[in-house]
Amino acid sequence: DGFKAVAATPNAEFVTIENSERKMWGLQFHPEVTHSPLGKTILSNFCIKIAGAKQDWVMTDYANEFIESVRAKVGEHHVIGAVSGGVDSTVAAVLMTRAIGDRFHAVLVDNGCLRKDEAKKVLKRMREDCGVNLRCVDACDRFLDKLAGVTDPEQKRKIIGNTFIEVFQEEATKIENDLNGNCEYLLQGTLYPDVIESISYKGPSATIKTHHNVGGLPDTMKLKLIEPLRELFKDEVRELGMALGIDETSVWRHPFPGPGLAIRILGEVTRDRVKILQEADDIVIEELLKSGHYRKIGQAFVVLLPVKSVGVMGDGRTYEWVASVRCVETTDYMTADFYHLPYDVMGTMSSRVINEVRGINRLCYDISSKPPATIEWE
Repeated sequence: DGFKAVAATPNAEFVTIENSERKMWGLQFHPEVTHSPLGKTILSNFCIKIAGAKQDWVMTDYANEFIESVRAKVGEHHVIGAVSGGVDSTVAAVLMTRAIGDRFHAVLVDNGCLRKDEAKKVLKRMREDCGVNLRCVDACDRFLDKLAGVTDPEQKRKIIGNTFIEVFQEEATKIENDLNGNCEYLLQGTLYPDVIESISYKGPSATIKTHHNVGGLPDTMKLKLIEPLRELFKDEVRELGMALGIDETSVWRHPFPGPGLAIRILGEVTRDRVKILQEADDIVIEELLKSGHYRKIGQAFVVLLPVKSVGVMGDGRTYEWVASVRCVETTDYMTADFYHLPYDVMGTMSSRVINEVRGINRLCYDISSKPPATIEWE
């Protein structure tokens, strides 16, 4: 139909096709992901040189459009928001606060699987630095009791997703009773990569894993979702955060999954294993900050494996858990390379974790890229 091949590889005859008369082009790859050489140049050439798009759009426009639309949608009602303290939920919460003020009620759910002292840190930062109306719900026992004996990662995610919504619906009812106001909306910091991995959205993409805030939501959920970041990538969310004036520490925090450490503990989630992972994770993040590598890394964390190994401590034999450090370089989180962490930093991490965290006697380093591996292990 007038198309001709423009580019090919040994494995694909038609990587790029064009019909210059009809001004139509087709690509059989993703120019938007980090691993595509000159990907941004390809998109720029199409948008500006071919389509003639104007370069007058800025992130503050996105914020202003959302604020106007949400005011019209919500009216005088109240909104409850899921906040974890990560950049996604922080940016979403600040946006909603700018839109409707104290009628936005942010909720941090402590599901027993947060990082060490995370609830205290998030409450302080969100209230004092971001001006967000935030409360913390201690639901540790509720989540951990439901996760007892569960080892399948998909089941974990759906249990956590369902329980999150139960908690939010209960909190929304409390807000309505306290304020005599209608609270029927739920704000979430869902990103486009979450949607792509969870459901087929705007194309024939396969389900890779269920994200608790997408495919893990129950059919009985009464709250209506508001997701201002649903079509943004992580680097765009950070750009939006900076445009909103959010402090750099909050904007550049590494992502933390909604299910928390539950999906970084392979196998059964127990209180003892959560405590072990919290301590190991805290040491690794501390060493990355000390060594100046934290900002160079897209995401870093520790995974506790369902495997034990023999070790020696002093004159005694140990038989304890194996853990793995995961550090990746990425901007869009659709693709990622393992971060080439210097051996001396690895050595310090290993020494500290094994000597300071009772329950771990072996520390590994994950050198897998995405794809084929995902960033999170579960």
